[in-house]
Amino acid sequence: MEKKIKSIQNRKESYKTSSNLLLSFKYAFSGISYVLRTSRNFKIQLIFTFASLVIGFLLKISLSNYVILIATILSVLILEILNTSIESIVDLVVKKEFSSLAKISKDTSAGAVLLASINSVIIAVYIFVPRIKLLF
Repeated sequence: MEKKIKSIQNRKESYKTSSNLLLSFKYAFSGISYVLRTSRNFKIQLIFTFASLVIGFLLKISLSNYVILIATILSVLILEILNTSIESIVDLVVKKEFSSLAKISKDTSAGAVLLASINSVIIAVYIFVPRIKLLF
């Protein structure tokens, strides 16, 4: 019973912005942790992140190319987190009912991640291929 009361109190407070900066960071890291635990795609993207950074190091890409690579990687990861957030909100609203608008919302947020992923491949080819050609 006490757990249920605590849950209701938390729900009543959920609309408020945290006035404690450290608590805000805790919430943000909790969100990232949730996506890391629950999203297969986020884990796959982290594997590609690690591989890209290692390849960049081995190919000795320039600092400016590293900045471009990191910004591109972060855009994909950020969009995956937003996609998870949108999907969770949609699931909360529609429950287990089918909704064509919910489908559009989920599909378009997944599409944004797909476009960012395609963009990251294009950037990787742009950065890595010239360096790989120099090796041969």
